[in-house]
Amino acid sequence: MVKYRGGALLPGLTVDRHSATPLVVQLTYALREAILTGRIAAGSRLPSSRTLAADLGLSRTTTVAVYDQLTAEGLIESRVGAGAFVSQQVNVVAAANADEPDEAEERKPARLARVATRAAEQFLPRLPHPPDYRAFITGMPALEAFPVNLWARLTARCWRGARAHTLGYPEPAGLMALRRAVANHLRLNRGIYCEPSDIFIVNGAQDAFNRIGNILLDPGDEVWFENPGAIGARNGLLAAGARLVPVPIDGEGISVAEGLALAPDFRLAFVTPSHQHPTGVTMSLARRFELLQAAEQADAWIIEDDYDGEFYYSGRPPPTLKSIDKTGRVIYVGTFSKSLFPALRLGFVVAPPSLVEAFDRFARATQQGAASNQQAVVASFIDEGHFATHIRRMGKLYAERQECLLELSRRYLEGILDVQRAESGIQTIGRLPGHVDDQAVSDAAAIKGIVAAPVRRFCLTPVAERGLLLGYSSCNPREIRQGIEILAGILEPMARGGVAAMALAAVD
Repeated sequence: MVKYRGGALLPGLTVDRHSATPLVVQLTYALREAILTGRIAAGSRLPSSRTLAADLGLSRTTTVAVYDQLTAEGLIESRVGAGAFVSQQVNVVAAANADEPDEAEERKPARLARVATRAAEQFLPRLPHPPDYRAFITGMPALEAFPVNLWARLTARCWRGARAHTLGYPEPAGLMALRRAVANHLRLNRGIYCEPSDIFIVNGAQDAFNRIGNILLDPGDEVWFENPGAIGARNGLLAAGARLVPVPIDGEGISVAEGLALAPDFRLAFVTPSHQHPTGVTMSLARRFELLQAAEQADAWIIEDDYDGEFYYSGRPPPTLKSIDKTGRVIYVGTFSKSLFPALRLGFVVAPPSLVEAFDRFARATQQGAASNQQAVVASFIDEGHFATHIRRMGKLYAERQECLLELSRRYLEGILDVQRAESGIQTIGRLPGHVDDQAVSDAAAIKGIVAAPVRRFCLTPVAERGLLLGYSSCNPREIRQGIEILAGILEPMARGGVAAMALAAVD
């Protein structure tokens, strides 16, 4: 520690000449830290740049540059004929940091907004998507079957277009070419008749849920939520301050009667009618009309999440809620993450006519929009017929992989895991005997490199069902076999132990 004549004590002020960090950066950082932590008090006089340079063995050019930088930051002020002084403006900061906390002392948590605090207490982490795509990961398409060369050609053509369109700020509501393409696709394939102006391109379905919550919900509004239900939508609505009302699922979908008993004045309902997540139930037509009627009577809205409805394996798919909605209550959410690839980060919202202006105003005020070049490529992919071809090819592949999963399950898991045939989508559920803990099975599978999420993970409140969510779209037959054999090795001793325990209890 050196005392500079006519200046402050500068404790521990050193530089490392062997470091790759420039000396001026090192000295600026050290002197700034000494001022902000209060080791050099506000108002203290600093040694002259010449004196400081001499004592540290630096060039005066270096110390002058340091003083100039700290002066620009407002930490040092120069007085003509008197020298450089620590600014009085840092007095409050220095006082607050003068006593450094003990390293062992727990840091006080930051105060968050009340809505964020309440939501964070109920957030659930999204399911893992490891890069090696282990069986039985969900929500992941068959990336190895994606037409990369075709996509590259369309992308190259897009980049040869006008730079203002590909490199400039994107249209907040979405590229009109893509909005028109999506409108045509929905009309032909999902029975939804809408105008391109009703469609808003978003950065994936999660962005859609966040926007809907911000536009429609006040803190404390009651939202019917499928129980069990999708985690991403759950987190997005919680972030908007919603009070989620867990509504049970039966063989026809969400129980409207239970929902009305629990929260008759609901503001919003979230449903996955084409392929309920995670149970796989397809909502019956009667239940769809019942839900629409309940929303109309309560002046409520419905989010229809059609996350993997492009893939249907049993005849013609049932109509979407949106296609039979005659009173404008359904907000339809779609995504290209499952039909194309998740890194694309593109989805869309079809807003009811009465909400189009609100969605448009919100997008233009708060959103920068999705990348224009990616939107242009997807628009071309749809308009030129490649999307329809891709969906047909993937649908056939996924049907084959589901058959492989079902056949191997019957061979290796008979009586211990009842894997259900899915009418649509890219994943299914395997139901466990009541005495087997699905969380324990999932934990044991994870240790062996298998993703098999338990049903309870998706529940707001406990349900009686025990089961595992199994994705098959991203697994080839060899990977499916390996996964099934691993699950069999885990489940057989659990199932035998449970049966033995029940038999012993019956004897006692």
